[in-house]
Amino acid sequence: MARTAGGEIAEDTKKVNFYACLGRNGEVAEDGRFEHSYSARIELPPEDHAQAVLDIREILEEKGFEINGYRSDPSVSPANALDARHPEEGQSVTAQDFTGNENHLLLIVSTPCLLPPDVEQQQF
Repeated sequence: MARTAGGEIAEDTKKVNFYACLGRNGEVAEDGRFEHSYSARIELPPEDHAQAVLDIREILEEKGFEINGYRSDPSVSPANALDARHPEEGQSVTAQDFTGNENHLLLIVSTPCLLPPDVEQQQF
């Protein structure tokens, strides 16, 4: 996404998070399943944000993502925002203005629940 947007990732803004997967009834599996999210901000002048978010949207649509939300409206905050999800693979993507620094665009990718390789899935 950073490449598509035309910006460079601000190295000190990268965050990787892992979460336990919850079952339908709030169960927590003990088989190592996890959800993963990665976020980073790219350095990009504010006047380039609208086009960057639009470019990211177009690439995601080409890759089969469904667009759940999109806007480019300077009268609201964040003015530029995109939320998308892949219908089969379940990844979610967000790209939006970062309110803490007008020269940054926030990018987030989240996975669905993943099972580590060679692990038998626990049944509930």
